[in-house]
Amino acid sequence: MSVPITIEKLTKRFGDNTVLKGIDVRIAAGELFFLLGPSGCGKTTLLRAIAGLHEPDEGRILAGDRDITTLPAHERDMGMVFQSYALWPHMTLRENVSFGLEMRRVKRAEIRERAMRALALVKLADRAESKPNELSGGQQQRVALARALVIEPQCLLLDEPLSNLDAKLRLEMRSEIRRICKEAGLTAIYVTHDQKEALSIADRLAVLDQGNLLQVGAPQEVYTRPSNRFVAQFIGETTFIEGHVRAAQGELLTVETAAGPWQAHGAPGMAVGQRVWLSVRPEAVQMHTDRAAGPNVFAARMHSTIYLGEVAQHQVELAGGVTLKALETRPKQVARDNTSLETRLYLAPEDVQALAN
Repeated sequence: MSVPITIEKLTKRFGDNTVLKGIDVRIAAGELFFLLGPSGCGKTTLLRAIAGLHEPDEGRILAGDRDITTLPAHERDMGMVFQSYALWPHMTLRENVSFGLEMRRVKRAEIRERAMRALALVKLADRAESKPNELSGGQQQRVALARALVIEPQCLLLDEPLSNLDAKLRLEMRSEIRRICKEAGLTAIYVTHDQKEALSIADRLAVLDQGNLLQVGAPQEVYTRPSNRFVAQFIGETTFIEGHVRAAQGELLTVETAAGPWQAHGAPGMAVGQRVWLSVRPEAVQMHTDRAAGPNVFAARMHSTIYLGEVAQHQVELAGGVTLKALETRPKQVARDNTSLETRLYLAPEDVQALAN
């Protein structure tokens, strides 16, 4: 049965380097939770602390109501999937999946039943007697998942499990991992630096940087309402425009910038005169608008265009030398040298996020 995982004020040091700085987070039972951040941010260290491979210097880890902070890894009832598949090449898939149960001295008949059930969950029951070298990379990763699932863990830990796959297989395996975790009813904690991976399959995600937990929330919440500039830039693509709050009416702000006044969404408590940065996502920019005037309607001049098939990515310049990126979906005609083209832009105020830092 899956359980919630609670991390309380967790701190981990390696010598003089503090890699986790008082992490507090609660992961619900049955939740697919992502730890996301750049290399060196502390996400893998946090996962390994949950697994029992690193002992924290401060804080504690709870699995349900059980304090597992000092328990050895083999007593934590966790399944772990690594970047490398680490399958025994001389064993069949069934034998690979059965290995953990044999170490736990489960009865032979039960081992076979549970191994086949785990292989069925990852859609490889018909290949049970195959060897790993007969499988594709994606299929081998499914076997690694089955091996972690067969012990019926309370929590599944995944450390960048798709990083060794090519782009097409990564896309296929994203939905497969979500399906498997949900069908098994597992609490799963998944480490990645791939934002699209996290956005596409997470129930919730946490963004870390330099050992600090910056924001926790549902993917859409973190993407549309980032807590600061680091999160906004790390989760997707954005342009920052510096300005000062000229007026505030609840969460609706008027922000003065070099390009003129903008209306934007701001966090409660932002004050008139406060310095802010507007985060503008390329897909939020509506081009060739027929709006004649009003808030967030700007005259602009094209700088350059990158044609990407389903979209064209434009670099445009507003008054005051302010530049931003804009996406045009299903472009009908694209000129790469379009610096003389003038256009009008519109941005809905709720699609522009004002950030204090």
